[in-house]
Amino acid sequence: MAKSSDSSVILSKGSESQGLGTFGGVFTPSILTILGVIMYLRFGWVVGHVGLWQTLLIVTISTSITLLTGLSISAIATDQVVRAGGAYYMISRSLGIETGGAVGIPLYLAQAFSVALYTIGFAESLVQVFPGWSQTLVALITTILVAVLALKSADIAIKAQYFIMAAIALSLVSLMLGHSVEPTTLPVTEVPGSVGFWAVLAVFFPAVTGIMAGVNMSGDLKDPQRSIPYGTLAAIGVGYVIYMVIPIFLNQWADPSTLLAEPLVMRRIARWGDIILLGVWGATLSSAIGSILGAPRVLQALARDGILPSWLKWLGRGHGPMDEPRMGTLFTLGIALAAVSIGDLNLIAPVLTMFFLTTYLVLNVSAGLETFLQSPSFRPTFKVHWSLSLLGAVGCLVVMFLINAVATVMAALIVLGIFVWLQRREMQGAWGDVRNGLWMTLVRTSLFQMQTTPDAKNWRPHLLVFSGAPTKRPHLTNLAVDLTHNRGLITLSSVLPSGARSASQQDALESTIEDYLDKQGIEAFVRLVTAPDPFSGMEKLVDAYGIGPLVPNTVLLGDTEAEHTRDRFCQMIATCHQARRNVLIFRSQPEDYPDFNPLPTNHRIDVWWGGLQTNGGLMLILAYLLRTSGRWRNADIYLNLVVANDQAKAAAEQNLESLVKSLRIGAIPRVIVARDRPFDDILTTTSKTADLVFLGLANPEDNFTEYYLDLQKRTTPLPATIFVLASEELEFAEVLQRDG
Repeated sequence: MAKSSDSSVILSKGSESQGLGTFGGVFTPSILTILGVIMYLRFGWVVGHVGLWQTLLIVTISTSITLLTGLSISAIATDQVVRAGGAYYMISRSLGIETGGAVGIPLYLAQAFSVALYTIGFAESLVQVFPGWSQTLVALITTILVAVLALKSADIAIKAQYFIMAAIALSLVSLMLGHSVEPTTLPVTEVPGSVGFWAVLAVFFPAVTGIMAGVNMSGDLKDPQRSIPYGTLAAIGVGYVIYMVIPIFLNQWADPSTLLAEPLVMRRIARWGDIILLGVWGATLSSAIGSILGAPRVLQALARDGILPSWLKWLGRGHGPMDEPRMGTLFTLGIALAAVSIGDLNLIAPVLTMFFLTTYLVLNVSAGLETFLQSPSFRPTFKVHWSLSLLGAVGCLVVMFLINAVATVMAALIVLGIFVWLQRREMQGAWGDVRNGLWMTLVRTSLFQMQTTPDAKNWRPHLLVFSGAPTKRPHLTNLAVDLTHNRGLITLSSVLPSGARSASQQDALESTIEDYLDKQGIEAFVRLVTAPDPFSGMEKLVDAYGIGPLVPNTVLLGDTEAEHTRDRFCQMIATCHQARRNVLIFRSQPEDYPDFNPLPTNHRIDVWWGGLQTNGGLMLILAYLLRTSGRWRNADIYLNLVVANDQAKAAAEQNLESLVKSLRIGAIPRVIVARDRPFDDILTTTSKTADLVFLGLANPEDNFTEYYLDLQKRTTPLPATIFVLASEELEFAEVLQRDG
């Protein structure tokens, strides 16, 4: 079983004074990724199609979803110490290592390929100014230089972003000091308003999805719990203000046709047009720097947690006082250079956007669940109501489908595939997560919603199996599995002598049994109790095991031939009956019941019929459940009824055939004429070739021990036999005959 190491214990090697602050570590990379190429090259297109007021509405809707995600991030960040890995770290510590890895691996790849996307975008814009340059060569050189900057140190890379921020700020000032422009002379290929509101929103939305750039620097921050919420929310707020102001100038200074025909219309509007080019170049380079800084840190956390295959463990190494992921940066550079060499990443770009939005969605779900469950361990200083987080998750999902439904499905399949792969590796984190709390809440709610009285429509056996060690009585475990179909509950129980084992030894034995069941693919609980004798322990479990309405309704145990324990055995049957627990006594040797491998078809089950009332209905239900299980698939169920003479046979056959037809369980009616033969002879002669026999058991009353001893003697010649005693306050005939 693979077990991850807890990267939360791998502390940054530097002191707090060496960490990045809120402005440099979170706000700067976030705002520079938000104010990207869409602002420069597509904002005019947005205004040209939907006009000013709908543009402002699009900005508000898009930013609202990002704001809700930012609030969720702030709640998680102020509850836990956020180490390297940013969003991956938060998700894995909340929803579990499988979910964290399923989101973290695609998130890393998206960031790694984003480096290539941004450097190719930078190269394209540069080649437009210098047509003689090679776009691929420029992109390759730019990618290497960006990686070298990141390798030198995150601090230097962040300082480089200050100059880029200055260039973007100057370009915005130049735009706002601009002027009206003459209508375009270029051919207009699109008619204003030809693209709908939601389609335009889908184009604009990626412009507000840059908040991960700051979160991914979590391992390099001086105070992540303070910097992440303040820096992230500040970047969202500043970005919103800028995005609300720019459309006003675009709408005032250019007509819709010009906005649609000229992607770089801002260059004509601005007072100093060439500064807009600096802004475009700065936006692409800052996004590339943010990605080359963030991606290796996610990769480092994935490697340290054991998510990646063991041969990639070296990617978790850190260097220098800031524990910088140099090996991860080189690895990411290799991926980015390969992507740049391909040149055209337009086909995978939508899927990359989906990975970012999937991360946002899962972060919202994490915060929403943590807040809703109100676990004592979740104590964020930045409090957000769970409904806001889940609203953010819904918003992310809707926008994903609006942007590209096919890419959404592809991204979901990739995330699901990684999740299944990690589950099969049986990853275990050395930290708790929200899943147990979620299941506990669901179980609690379900228990209080369940009826306290048995319900015929939804009845199925919930078995308390007195199996002892399952390896010694596999036939009892197999029978329980066949009867429940992995739908009912199975509890395998064993009684240990008082004082035979310490509490730790008892826990170890329970774990051993659970491991055995897991290897056999059997879903069952294990319950061990101590008692002076086995029957006292069994009675203790029958009396006390369960919670609320969820208690075993059926007890399954093996037969006993020991004379000195027969009285106590029969007394325990009476105790189960009085406690309203159905009793199944399996009279068989282990070799008489099939092992875990399926049997061939056409085996035979004999049910000896005394009517639908009392035991008859339960026996038929159990036989039907066996017939529809894997081991007994399509076995023949013979419903045997004994009549005194030939005169009674015709009417009995007609009634039995009508009953079998109405029950729809595939039973074969068989009426047997006694002709003065004893029932024991009929039973032995008829069922000696069956594979399994069901017989009803009388209610425990006076002289029950003598009755049971006599029954054992009479059934000795039979193959594997199950004695059935229906004890629940339930008409089992109603389970079989559902009239509405």
